[in-house]
Amino acid sequence: MPTPETTDSWTSSWLDAVAFVIGLAVAWWAGWNSGDLIWSLWLSSFVVGYATIVWMIGQPAVELAWSAWRDRAIVGADRRSLIIFWLLILAGASFLLAFFTVHFGGFHYVHSQFLISFFPVDLPGSGRMSQAGMTTYVEVARRYWPFLPSAFLAHRAAFLKRPISLGRDLSPTIAGGKSFSSLFAEPYRNVIRMHMLIFFFFFAHFAGLENFAVYAGIYAVYFFPWRLVRKPTTETAPVSISTGS
Repeated sequence: MPTPETTDSWTSSWLDAVAFVIGLAVAWWAGWNSGDLIWSLWLSSFVVGYATIVWMIGQPAVELAWSAWRDRAIVGADRRSLIIFWLLILAGASFLLAFFTVHFGGFHYVHSQFLISFFPVDLPGSGRMSQAGMTTYVEVARRYWPFLPSAFLAHRAAFLKRPISLGRDLSPTIAGGKSFSSLFAEPYRNVIRMHMLIFFFFFAHFAGLENFAVYAGIYAVYFFPWRLVRKPTTETAPVSISTGS
């Protein structure tokens, strides 16, 4: 019988409250304005989202490679066959990582060009930049990295579970009964949520509603454990994709 994941329990939401307090404390202590808050969300969207993608690709690849080594005697695989199999795994994982690096990274690159036109980043010795480049991203990371720990804590559920598990027959089982497409949709779902909050910051800035209460309300939406709201109404066994008849 499948057991519910501990990260899908409301009792774990106290950590989301801790993340909310830490994130709000960082913004208050640093005296961030709307532009700072927007860039901190952009940075967390990219870093946390990309880390999630790396985990979703790397964990199954490592587990598959380890399972092949562990069960090599059972299947009668020699060293040459194992090396070829590992190279195939590496090639597949590298392809997926390259694809999402271009797709996910390109999405944030375009969005950064949009953001910098409204909220320019002053670079030491260079003044305001009209276009985001590597020096801009380095400066954004230097300024707003303190927000990342609370962002990772808020999205810890993605790293506390194995996206894909392998049975003794190497048949893959996807966590939560999800499909492959929905599995990789999770980082983009978080991106959409964070970018919607960025638009709220836009509105608050141009409407002259920049105050700590508004920031706290928007941060509360960001740190709310929406994964629990999306939880299926009935517990189902994880989807297992059989590799044989």
